[in-house]
Amino acid sequence: MKINIYTKKTIVRRKSKRIYVGNIPIGDGAQISIQSMTKTCTTDTLATIKQIKSLEQAGVDIVRISIPTMHAAEAFKIIKKQVNVPLIADIHFDYRIALKVAEYGVDCIRINPGNIGNSKRISSVVDCAKYNNIPIRIGINSGSLESDLKKKYKILTPEVLLESAMRNIDCLDRLNFDKFKVSVKSSDIFLAIQSYRLLSKQIEQPLHIGITEAGGIRNGTVKSSIGIGFLLNEGIGDTIRVSLASDPIEEVKVGFDILKSLNIRSRGVNFIACPTCSRQEFDVINTVKELEKRLEDITTPINVSIIGCVVNGPGEASMSTIGVAGGSKKSSFYEDGIRHHNKLDNNIIIDQLEELIRLKVSSLNKDIKNNK
Repeated sequence: MKINIYTKKTIVRRKSKRIYVGNIPIGDGAQISIQSMTKTCTTDTLATIKQIKSLEQAGVDIVRISIPTMHAAEAFKIIKKQVNVPLIADIHFDYRIALKVAEYGVDCIRINPGNIGNSKRISSVVDCAKYNNIPIRIGINSGSLESDLKKKYKILTPEVLLESAMRNIDCLDRLNFDKFKVSVKSSDIFLAIQSYRLLSKQIEQPLHIGITEAGGIRNGTVKSSIGIGFLLNEGIGDTIRVSLASDPIEEVKVGFDILKSLNIRSRGVNFIACPTCSRQEFDVINTVKELEKRLEDITTPINVSIIGCVVNGPGEASMSTIGVAGGSKKSSFYEDGIRHHNKLDNNIIIDQLEELIRLKVSSLNKDIKNNK
């Protein structure tokens, strides 16, 4: 059975300039990168290093660290030497912190020129960024807009965020610096979407997209998926962050799930599973839940369908790399659309599926290696 061509829609990306955060390309058609942010106290170097390494294992491309003080900057020096993933320093107000982390090898500086003081201070940061070939991220947030813009507009609108962004961008333009990316985030989905739409027509630099302060894992995942999904589907966005009041590893997982759902980027096992009903012949919910835990270490993209009955099971299984359609006592097993004669025992289906998936991934990895 052929898949409907509309499920393979090609998203036309917005044209943008290319910058690099460490060795990660951003913009100009580069793979959309996934970012997260540490939630430890930066001066607790051991905890911060541990969290960054956990994020690396989860597949994160870039990690942002808050550097609120000079003590945090000194901690950053230690942290940078212990991790491999590119690091962004999140800095507000004190331009001297930006100069210090640049000295310690930061890969990108998140700082708004408008909130670090006079033109001399802004110039010193930009000169330092030029000299060290460090990009800058301008991060506009609806919760921290300039007071004069709040008075001017009275209410939050996309135009407020756009004007704030362009004001900060002008600071860099006047200094002939174009290695930057921009975000215009809000916790309001529609405000964020429209702000990004407006900004995408004004500049050529890459855009970092996300819904800020999205909430806990359930509500935040929903809001982020809608907002980020809308923008990516329109070709807007070069790097993303899912902002959750939860473990940052969940941010990375949700980020990959968003990209996976839009056929933009895949990593690990993509489970297609039925919501279950009285027709299910085995415990689908527990099977998926347990396999997600057991197979977290797999990074090779693979589609696995787990359907509890024969109504939709054969159809879904035939479109997946590995598939199972529930049957009485034993369930049918499919590989690359072909139904195997041997069936899976429903009593030990989790163990059997794990073994079969790992064998398939091993085979796929060998094929990838041989084709290189």
